[in-house]
Amino acid sequence: MFVLGLPVVEKIARTVIVYLFIVVGLRLAGKRELAQLNPLDFTVLLTLANAVQNAIIGEDVSVTGGLISASTLLLVNYGMVRFVFEHPKLEHLAEGAPDVLIEGGELRRDRLRRELISEAELESAARRQGFPSLAEVERAVLEPGGTLSFQGRVPSIGEARFGEVIARLERITEELAALRSR
Repeated sequence: MFVLGLPVVEKIARTVIVYLFIVVGLRLAGKRELAQLNPLDFTVLLTLANAVQNAIIGEDVSVTGGLISASTLLLVNYGMVRFVFEHPKLEHLAEGAPDVLIEGGELRRDRLRRELISEAELESAARRQGFPSLAEVERAVLEPGGTLSFQGRVPSIGEARFGEVIARLERITEELAALRSR
């Protein structure tokens, strides 16, 4: 149970290689894999974990081997996060750049297509953030970590004045109705 089936160095090397492969693979797969997981994406991530398990453990199924692999993963991840934090150019390379999906209230279908995000998925994400529809969104950005952020439309001066005029007319109408009912 505690006897290693592989040398410690091989165990660590396998874990580091698989870790780096998954980081590069997820980076190449796109931000969508990290954003909102649909059933297909979730299935891929689960089977990916299962697929690389044997590459990490090899023939070693001991508790000690599992603890060494888990510790290595945690340490390598901690080291990578620290290293990338101290080297912003590498952070951009590792994480990518934000992608603007809506700009000036206009949907950028080419960007949606590139990121494999449907209009329905984007609208659903907007509703979760309090926007009744995409018509209310001025700007939507798919962040490097997969988060979708939305900025609401700000009415133009003309639209704001029109709204004020309509509100005043409604108040006048209400006041006239109150005077007639007396």
